[in-house]
Amino acid sequence: MNGVLNMPRINMYLKIKVVVDAKEEKIEKIESDSWRVWVKMPAENNLANNRVLEIVREEYPNQSVRIVSGHHSPSKIISIG
Repeated sequence: MNGVLNMPRINMYLKIKVVVDAKEEKIEKIESDSWRVWVKMPAENNLANNRVLEIVREEYPNQSVRIVSGHHSPSKIISIG
């Protein structure tokens, strides 16, 4: 049986500061629950938010990831679990 299927759910929140329209995408993990994320996407039509969620999902595969707070702000709180 594949071990990925049996991964336990994580219940946590990430505080993320987003920099949009960056020349390159990168992640700076300031603390375990506090990140700074640079994305190439602009802050329009939800493009930057969707890219941030994709980046977080890459770090936490098989987890539910959603924005709890900060949909229209560079400072976001993301729920994982």
